[in-house]
Amino acid sequence: MREVLELLEKDARLTPKEIAEQTGMDEAEVANFVAAMEARGVIKRYKAIVDWDKFGDEAVYAIIEVSVSLDRGVGYDSIAERISKFPEVVNCMLVSGDHDLNLLIKGKTMKELAFFVAEKIAPLQQVQHTATHFMLRAYKTEGEIMFDREEDKRLVVHP
Repeated sequence: MREVLELLEKDARLTPKEIAEQTGMDEAEVANFVAAMEARGVIKRYKAIVDWDKFGDEAVYAIIEVSVSLDRGVGYDSIAERISKFPEVVNCMLVSGDHDLNLLIKGKTMKELAFFVAEKIAPLQQVQHTATHFMLRAYKTEGEIMFDREEDKRLVVHP
């Protein structure tokens, strides 16, 4: 059954029939399994990976490292849940190392993201420190190569 999820993760447009052909499973069994995974919340949603630069609608992304101090009886989940509710936050992850949370945020300009961090994230009571890293170029996003290689147009020379 893991294979069904892996196939959908790679291409969410696959039909139960196509998945059944690739796995040797029965089409109805695939459809029932997918419906059950959706109902249980294992499959959260289906998503397209869009190259917004090619579309001409550029966005700015930044990775924000957040160090927090926890109040007595309050864990990371509380502050992460609060931060995750901001629409600018694309990803929020608890990490090991010299900071606690990694955020991926999205906006229209660097200035917009800088103000978001300064006005929404940094003032939170539990936030002790932030470090902002603006993303300059994405080479790979969610397993998808985001650049096209130019075709080599040189002529082959043989001795």
